[in-house]
Amino acid sequence: MEGSEVRGRLDVIEEEEAADEDSSTPEGFTHLKDDLCSCRGKLSQKIVEMENFASNLEEIFVTVEENFVRQEQQLEQHYADVLQSVCVRAEARAASVCEQKKCKLERLYGELLRCGNTLQTAKLLIQSAQTLHRRQDTHAFLQAVMPVINRMEQFTSEEEEELQVGVSLEFQVPSTELSEVRQMMDSINALPAPSAPVMNPQISNSATHTSLHVCWSLFSDDTVEFYLLHWRLISDDCTLQTPQEVCEMKVKETHCRVCDLLPNAQYELWVTATNTSGISPASERAVYMTVPSPPVIRPRECVSSLDAALIRWDSGNTNPVESYTLELTEDCADGDGGARECIVAIPCCECVVQLQPQRSFIIHIRAVNTGGPSQRSEPIHISSTGTFFHLLEDTAHPSLSLSADGLSMFYLDEDLPLSHMTFSDNTFARCVAVLGALVPIRGQYYWEVEVESSTEYRIGVAYEDTHRNSYLGGNNTSWCMRHTLTPSRHRYEFLHSGWSPDVCVTVPALRVGVLLDCAAGTLSFWNAALQQLLHTFSCSFLHRLQPCFALDTPGAMRLHTGLPTPAYTHTR
Repeated sequence: MEGSEVRGRLDVIEEEEAADEDSSTPEGFTHLKDDLCSCRGKLSQKIVEMENFASNLEEIFVTVEENFVRQEQQLEQHYADVLQSVCVRAEARAASVCEQKKCKLERLYGELLRCGNTLQTAKLLIQSAQTLHRRQDTHAFLQAVMPVINRMEQFTSEEEEELQVGVSLEFQVPSTELSEVRQMMDSINALPAPSAPVMNPQISNSATHTSLHVCWSLFSDDTVEFYLLHWRLISDDCTLQTPQEVCEMKVKETHCRVCDLLPNAQYELWVTATNTSGISPASERAVYMTVPSPPVIRPRECVSSLDAALIRWDSGNTNPVESYTLELTEDCADGDGGARECIVAIPCCECVVQLQPQRSFIIHIRAVNTGGPSQRSEPIHISSTGTFFHLLEDTAHPSLSLSADGLSMFYLDEDLPLSHMTFSDNTFARCVAVLGALVPIRGQYYWEVEVESSTEYRIGVAYEDTHRNSYLGGNNTSWCMRHTLTPSRHRYEFLHSGWSPDVCVTVPALRVGVLLDCAAGTLSFWNAALQQLLHTFSCSFLHRLQPCFALDTPGAMRLHTGLPTPAYTHTR
């Protein structure tokens, strides 16, 4: 053994021993396990690929069998057509020959009859000549012989002209035009017209609010130059007397994107394939649907509290959608979005969201139909640091004016004529009042109201179905603090069902804090500037409550929301 070979084997043995030593250590053991997992993952991936390949082969096998049967049927039909065409032409030629035969036989029969008559005439002439020849009377013979001779010469000359066959013994076989048959025979080996394509179902998340990604399939052995895709809008409008216009697009591939469509609308689509031999039958018609337009959040109607928010929005679509999805993302101070949560299958245009206290969030809404989800709506920023809400304009008395931000209300000096006022079932008709909105959960809410000492007003809460033709605090569906002016002092009443306890407030409150604790069944009023408790209602609230505000004399009132609940409200 040569020295280099010995050294080589020794190096191999040393490497194997080193590998064994490495594998005996924890690091080597972990490394081997990782290698084993990696190899197992690769092998699993390979198995999946092989299974997919085998499945594809099975599909190809079935397709080849189907194509063979279809091609065999086409060939049989083609040859049957060729044979039928040849048979038709052969029958036409045979009929022509038969007609010629009939004519020839009829003419020959006529010739035979004429020939028989001629023979009879000739025999009679010969018999007359023989009788004349036997006469012994020379004078009588001489008188009769010349007419007989003249008749016999005339008959002989006529028969020499007519003793010819007037019927040809040959048949005229008509020539057959076989160009069509040759064309049919040649077309057997020519390119067949394509089969009808098959429309594929709509792929999830492939549509937008104005476009559709359309796909279809074709048999693998068909040759196609181009496809013609047709589509039309499916309308639910029963007043339309005529069907919608059909549009079409010429396409080279088995897929395309159709644009300039209506959002949240159904379209009926079908396709044909074309090559040099002709156009295929139309495919089965498929229904695709564009996704909806993004919803539009109504910020003035969204409210929040320490642990929940009520989000309202408009659909943004003419046709109904299947559901909505709410996406909630924490708005972090460092600019990076926090974890995203989704609430799916929301059936209507509002949703209550549970929140963690003392956080800020960004909320988007998507509309969903069978075509997929819409783009996200414009965001709304929601905070759980306090109670946020706005004054509801649709509940305001016609004499009230609300600010653009929905937080201030004004009752002007001039009185509007009754004819200029527009009332609805939801607006206050007697009390110059307006409602706010809270999250519909039994939580704790706090807000403050900035008032003027010279203005008479009412502040409190009421059930959402409180009577619109009564004064706040004057019925059993509202609780409020009323401020009025007397010649000697400011008077405060805490009204419910028209009754108020005897409460003396010496310092007018210019900023009133309202604390509603639905779970505890309490409603408290505070002089926020002095941190002074004015009064507390204790009641088991049975229905959903809404903040209420009223101006009994011209003036203004400013609402402050989003404030944390003051600590002093918990010590009293």
